[in-house]
Amino acid sequence: MHRYFPHTKADIDAMLQRCGVSAIDDLYSDVPQELRLKRDYALSRQLSEKEVRDYFHRLGDKNRRLVCFAGAGFYNHYSPSVVSSVISRSEFLTAYTPYQPEISQGTLQYIFEYQSMMATLTGMEVSNASLYDGTTATAEAMLMAVAASRKRTRVLVSSTLSPHVRRVVATYASYHGVTVDEVAQTDGVTDIDDLRAKLEQGDVAGVIVASPNYYGILEDYSGWAELCHSHKALLIIHCVASDLGLIRTPGEWGADIAVGDGQSLGMPLSYGGPYLGFICTTKALMRKLPGRIVGATEDADGRRVFVLTLQAREQHIRRDKATSNICSNQGLMALYATVYMSVMGAAGLREVCERGCNGAHYLADALTATGKMRLKYPHRPYLNEFLMECDVDVDDLIARCVAQGILPGVKTAPGRLLIAVTEMCSREEMDTLVSIVKSM
Repeated sequence: MHRYFPHTKADIDAMLQRCGVSAIDDLYSDVPQELRLKRDYALSRQLSEKEVRDYFHRLGDKNRRLVCFAGAGFYNHYSPSVVSSVISRSEFLTAYTPYQPEISQGTLQYIFEYQSMMATLTGMEVSNASLYDGTTATAEAMLMAVAASRKRTRVLVSSTLSPHVRRVVATYASYHGVTVDEVAQTDGVTDIDDLRAKLEQGDVAGVIVASPNYYGILEDYSGWAELCHSHKALLIIHCVASDLGLIRTPGEWGADIAVGDGQSLGMPLSYGGPYLGFICTTKALMRKLPGRIVGATEDADGRRVFVLTLQAREQHIRRDKATSNICSNQGLMALYATVYMSVMGAAGLREVCERGCNGAHYLADALTATGKMRLKYPHRPYLNEFLMECDVDVDDLIARCVAQGILPGVKTAPGRLLIAVTEMCSREEMDTLVSIVKSM
């Protein structure tokens, strides 16, 4: 039935017997019947190369391309054409884990450059390379805090952190004997009094907050690192990578660990990935980092070379004593971020942030002027994302906007819409969104 699979019936029967089942369908017994495909795959018997390309182009044309005002952790940024050109080279597309430095100098060098740039961007001392996405990176940071504290098994998470991230952290915690407590929020920001009270209860290994937070608000973390450290807890800040080109970095806040998703560094949204999780920390916590660290040294002839400086903590060597299950890094995505940052530079990253900020404030003011929307937290500072309370039906608004080629934002609750603006959003597109709201 599957013409491209080489297994004979005897091969399949032997594998099923080894698995302890009688039929392939038994392997999918936990998948509801209504979700299973009841027909053969719609694949032609054979196609020429041109026909294959045409086929996938037709499939792609079925996707609607919308002007994107949706964010909530993932943002539509422009990527210079040189980025995709570089990462499409065969030596990068096929490169894998650089176990043999003698033949992996190219891969090791770009990982080294990635780590150097991410450490600079976050204001931290050390970066790993790398993790699968920002949510799992945050969960790994939680485990780092627990491992560093040795005996503490409680982590505090701000309720202004993205709910998606919080759910992943809770899942990791449930399998590692870690207790996760949420810190309450007041008027869109983390409640410092509730944090202080929970720290006083003791047994806290780390505190996880966000900058900007889920509502797009830039919270003030002055003195928070000192507060956490006075209770022997680590401060972990989840951040949006591109925003660090303008706002205060985790290092400047005194954080012990900076985590987040690198998708905002020009990576296409691509209907969900692949993305890139980053995690940066201080030298004191370097040996608790999951993943690997590439360093620069000299060979016997005095030439600069690159090597895997720290890897003994990984699963392929330490196995059950490993800090994390992370072994293979998101190498191609790390290269993507590296090329993007090298092309944009500090000035380019700052301009991206400024354009998004200017556009967001223009759009927020225009939407408020319609009399049908207002900022949920009008007195809180924000960069390029903001939460609106709507007097119009949000589902109806989204449907009307999509019909005109616009994705207006992310519905976070009845009557609330989270809107993000990047350099990809034009003034005309913002005015179109405003006109749709006015017409309701």
